Amino acid sequence: MKTREAAERFVRVWQRAWAGHDVDALLELYAEDCVHRSMPFRAPHRGRAELAAYLRWSFAGERVTDVRFSAPVVAADGVAVAEFRVLAEEDGAPATLAGCVFVRFDAAGRAVETRDYWHTVEGHQEPEGALFFG
Repeated sequence: MKTREAAERFVRVWQRAWAGHDVDALLELYAEDCVHRSMPFRAPHRGRAELAAYLRWSFAGERVTDVRFSAPVVAADGVAVAEFRVLAEEDGAPATLAGCVFVRFDAAGRAVETRDYWHTVEGHQEPEGALFFG
């Protein structure tokens, strides 16, 4: 699978599945032996089982009202990046999460490595300037 096709599928599924907390749909995007880093200084989640546990933990106190992903920017060697913005309620309080995900795909179009960089703020708000780069 070409990187662009894999990246477009990745953001399309993440946008829909995050909104519905559909962990199974998200796991289908990843290789069995994937490595996911949710923050630069946290230990990585290795393999689908660890990723599934992390996702379920992340979604536990969250009620999503809106998820948006940018079109992916595709680079060489199976790498793509996309921005995201999520409006949610965290334990009943409005919150906004914005960030980006870097993804490396294998030849089959599965994510073998992902890295997220994100920030949260209280309340629902849009980032300053355009929502997404580009």
